[in-house]
Amino acid sequence: MKTIKGPGIFLAQFMGEHAPFNSLPSICEWAAGLGYRGVQLPTHDARFIDLQLAAESQDYADELRGTVQAAGLEITELSTHLQGQLVAVNPVYDTLFDGFAPEALRGNPAARQQWAVQQLRYAAQASQRLGLTAHATFSGALLWPYVYPWPQRPAGLVEAGFEELARRWRPILDEFDRCGVDVCYEIHPGEDLHDGVSYEQFLDKVDQHPRACLLYDPSHFVLQCLDYLAYLDIYHERIRAFHVKDAEFNPTGRQGVYGGYQPWLDRAGRFRSLGDGQVDFKAIFSKLAQYNYPGWAVLEWECALKSSADGAREGAPFIDQHIIRVTPQPFDDFAASGADATQFHKLLGM
Repeated sequence: MKTIKGPGIFLAQFMGEHAPFNSLPSICEWAAGLGYRGVQLPTHDARFIDLQLAAESQDYADELRGTVQAAGLEITELSTHLQGQLVAVNPVYDTLFDGFAPEALRGNPAARQQWAVQQLRYAAQASQRLGLTAHATFSGALLWPYVYPWPQRPAGLVEAGFEELARRWRPILDEFDRCGVDVCYEIHPGEDLHDGVSYEQFLDKVDQHPRACLLYDPSHFVLQCLDYLAYLDIYHERIRAFHVKDAEFNPTGRQGVYGGYQPWLDRAGRFRSLGDGQVDFKAIFSKLAQYNYPGWAVLEWECALKSSADGAREGAPFIDQHIIRVTPQPFDDFAASGADATQFHKLLGM
């Protein structure tokens, strides 16, 4: 068994225009001061990382890692959630997702996709230079507008969608394989990979690619009413990243899973700060220890009620208290009888 690494913190929800959140050295010092030991680093903001340069220059990658280590931290993973989303965009979302791309590419879906694919290639190479073995991202979505269809989906539409998604991702997965890095898809509503079945459909289309792995985030499964503990039993061999995020689902006579178009505060399902929701983290950390999860436990803070400052401050000790320092020996070793293989026949009455 392995002891999970952590606590880490995903910086996406904290990066901003004001100190200490506006540069990599200062945000790392802030995170370390709260008790975090690692940072998951988004790659869409050049103030924090020049992704292309990190891919092409070992000197720059070493400098970047040194900046993080100077604060007493490690980089847990790089993240390309925004760029990964742009690998596959249904046209109905073109205008909204244009905001994730450089301004010069907006209004040009083909160029936007090519840029996104190159970003993922850079992320594979940068991860290799940084000595990382896992990478966090989204799959993007071609089929999401048809998830609850009316009129009914045409026969073959789902198969065609996954074939196209796999066609776009296969060269990216091969590049990550060349670099020795796992692609960890965050299974998330709005993505074509949004639950176990859809992930399996994708795996089939990429021939069970060894780098097509998972980022486990139980909060999204609470909101889907999916058994997030059984999910660990099924997919633990593919889980290589972990967002520690809480959520609650409180359906009423007026709304359920779909939330009635309400803002986060008024939805039946909403994200909460750690410990304020319904996720059974004791069971999750136990299962991950049992299954030898090799990576980090990383806070992703999102909450409709609590301030981000309090969420970040409370997150590090919460994770630290849930990490199981695995035992080096069986608990009942003290009662060992001392029998060995030469006595097996006698013990079994053979």
